[in-house]
Amino acid sequence: MRYRIGDVARMLGISADLLRYYEKKGVVHPYKDAQNNYRYYEAWDISTLIECLWFKNFDFGMEEIAHIVSGDDYDALSQRMEDKAEELEKSIRRQQLLLRQMRVHQRDMKRAREELGKCDVVMSHPVICYMNRHNFAYDDDPALTGLSQAWLRYMPFARRCFEIRLNDLPGQDGAGNFSWGMCLSTKYAREFPVLVQPPVTYLPPRRCVHSIFKSAGKDAFSPIHLQFLMDFAAENGYQVCDNAYGNLLCSVLEDGAQTGYFEVWIPIE
Repeated sequence: MRYRIGDVARMLGISADLLRYYEKKGVVHPYKDAQNNYRYYEAWDISTLIECLWFKNFDFGMEEIAHIVSGDDYDALSQRMEDKAEELEKSIRRQQLLLRQMRVHQRDMKRAREELGKCDVVMSHPVICYMNRHNFAYDDDPALTGLSQAWLRYMPFARRCFEIRLNDLPGQDGAGNFSWGMCLSTKYAREFPVLVQPPVTYLPPRRCVHSIFKSAGKDAFSPIHLQFLMDFAAENGYQVCDNAYGNLLCSVLEDGAQTGYFEVWIPIE
């Protein structure tokens, strides 16, 4: 029995264009009526097309499927399936990491409100940082372009982070400068080819004064937001001994202004 192209497309739930593509690639060979130029497919053709759909559901592309069905021998197909299996394993691993990071972000958003303005003393988490903005100017050195682009590809595992040097903290001698960049926890850094050498740095765990604060509006972020942590350290007899480090937990609209919630750690001794 023979079937017209529209019938086959309807039976298999695919487009006539896809059928023509596989014909062009030599996967199927429909009979063409010389009088009306209609294409007619036999059961063998339909079975071959079902095989194409089977491979499609492994996420093979159309061109690769055409080659598999019409050109692969046993060894070639075995190797192609092994390569695809490795590709799927990497994809599954990334999806697992994305889900884990999404859950972390959800917890962080919950903490942002619950811990806002509350100070405590904790050990900071080890992180790897790359700072590429100083106050309101980004580095545009061509030599760093590749590094910056690599860190952008690490998102959403890489997070926006900031650093305020010791002398620039409230009550110190500096002028209130700060730097911005991105950071990766060491558990995620193991998943990526992160090279730790300047300007990329490693921040080890430190005993710190810790809290969450928020800043609303354009260019409103300032080291002055950390004054309450400096007061807490002084009131409890702690000596601030190194640069403050923190990251952006989330950014939301509040009272008509874009508002960032930030977590911060200030090393103490």
